[in-house]
Amino acid sequence: MGHPNFGKLEVCVCRQQNVSDQIRDRLFSLSHLDELEDLTFATFKPRGRKGLGEMQSNSLEMAFNQAQHYAKNLKGWLLLQGGYGCGKTHLAAGIANFAVEMGVPTLFLTVPDLLDTLRFSYDSEDTTFEERFDEIRNASLLILDDFGTQNATAWAQEKLFQIVNYRYINKLPLVVTTNLALDEIEARIRSRLADPELVTACRINAPDFRRPMDDTGHPELSSLNLMAGKTFGTFEERANESLQADELKSLQKALKAAHTFAEKPKGWLVMMGTYGSGKTHLAAAIANYRAGLGDPPLFVMVPDLLDHLRATFSPNSNVTFDRRFDEIRTAPLLVLDDLGTQSMTPWVREKLYQLFNHRYNAELPTVITTSDSLDEMDARIRSRLLDGKLCTIYAVTAPSYHGGKGKKTKK
Repeated sequence: MGHPNFGKLEVCVCRQQNVSDQIRDRLFSLSHLDELEDLTFATFKPRGRKGLGEMQSNSLEMAFNQAQHYAKNLKGWLLLQGGYGCGKTHLAAGIANFAVEMGVPTLFLTVPDLLDTLRFSYDSEDTTFEERFDEIRNASLLILDDFGTQNATAWAQEKLFQIVNYRYINKLPLVVTTNLALDEIEARIRSRLADPELVTACRINAPDFRRPMDDTGHPELSSLNLMAGKTFGTFEERANESLQADELKSLQKALKAAHTFAEKPKGWLVMMGTYGSGKTHLAAAIANYRAGLGDPPLFVMVPDLLDHLRATFSPNSNVTFDRRFDEIRTAPLLVLDDLGTQSMTPWVREKLYQLFNHRYNAELPTVITTSDSLDEMDARIRSRLLDGKLCTIYAVTAPSYHGGKGKKTKK
């Protein structure tokens, strides 16, 4: 009577292997892993597609190495973060397929499918809700794909927390993929995913592998695709126009500075001048040059940027303000066109200051074009632009360029 298992039902030793095989087969069936059999480590490209920037390729390779290491050890949790199509699901499926080959009972589910599986069990004749729920939370390896795409009802949030918390308490292996930032995840689950003693977090910065022609890196925000023709090769130095010597020299200096910045983005580059003087062309040329090296920047007009931020307050928005704002202010290279054409409400003034101040403190490479003079700018932003250690200002004094016959106006 003193035995710890006294009074408990146990599987006979002679049937344990058979029961284990049944559990493994049932989990495999639930996971539909047969549909993901091609998503293995062998078919993954650790450096991504041709043309990716060094930072993007490095983030992919690091995630690949972490996924392989995790699959071989199955200790703790692995959190894979990144945008759509960056390779998270492929790596998660690679872990699952490797584990199955090693005989580990593995359950791989998107979070919406997991919740549907639980809901359907209420009406199932084959199993009860309690049995299915226990089967999921006790799986030897649980992989939750697309975390955050589920309908976040109170019931769904509670069931997810119960599963995550159970595995957290019992230190059971868990892999989570998500395109959300941690601060967008429900607070209780976030606290578990943020535990550095249990969780290894990997962020993949690569763009969508399924959209190889999208070189902007920020498809929802960037308007660089509209500036494809604005390159250094198509920039007119206007030597044949009747420009004053100082006007021509200002163009040449701005062109040289843009070339230098494009080669090695560092600090801030500000180009000031009247409309149509060539500022936007040079800014777009920098952006296109970097995109051609596989390091696409975020190119956005300031009025459009503010519209993107306002849109996050819509009930139909699928992204939060905090996430969108963080995406902009932390962009490795940000090109802001037309600073000063926005309506300067107190809210706009504050958001722009927060954006500039963050990039100033972090010393993130930034290109700015404006038709405003320094005196017309917000005093706090002006003080950042006047820091000669970080920011270089070029005044383009040439008048508006109207081009010759058949040529497009440059801004």
